[in-house]
Amino acid sequence: MPIPDFVRDLRAKVGTTPLWLSGASAVVLDGARILLIRRSDDGQWTPITGIIDPGEEPAVTLVREALEEANVDIEVERLTSTWVTRQVVYDNGDQAQYLDLTFRCRYVGGDPRPVDGEASEVAWFPLDGMPTMSPEMTARVRYAIGNEGPAYFARGPLGW
Repeated sequence: MPIPDFVRDLRAKVGTTPLWLSGASAVVLDGARILLIRRSDDGQWTPITGIIDPGEEPAVTLVREALEEANVDIEVERLTSTWVTRQVVYDNGDQAQYLDLTFRCRYVGGDPRPVDGEASEVAWFPLDGMPTMSPEMTARVRYAIGNEGPAYFARGPLGW
C-alpha cells in the first residue's frame, strides 16, 4: 500500500512509534448493489478506504480514493458511522490506530477496476450476497445500508 507523503515524513522523525491517523470509508451503493474492493495486501474484501490528508475534507478523500483505487466517480451522501480501529502493526514495524469516518456514497459513473495497486479486484455484489468481510467492515457496511437516522457513534472500545 502506498504511504502518504505526510506519513512518510512523520515516520522519518518518529520511527515506528504509534501514530493516531484519520481515515474514511466509502460504502458505495448503486440501487441494490454494493461496490467492494479486494485489498491487495491481505486479500480481504472491504469498502473503499483511505487516509485523510492534512487539511483534506473526508468527503474529498473518498472521491479521490474511489477514483484512485477503483476507477469510479462517487457522490458522498452522508456520514453513517464513526469507529476507532484496533492498533495496527504493519510488516515493517510501523504502528498506527485510526479514527474512521464511514459514509454512504452513491455510484455516479466509471468502469470499476483496480487502478493504483491497492486493490487486486473491484466488483459489484448484491446487498444480500456480499462476500465475507471482517466484523469491523461488516459493521461499517451495515450502518451505511440500514441506518437512515443519525450516524452511529461507537461509545465504547471496538463498537462493532
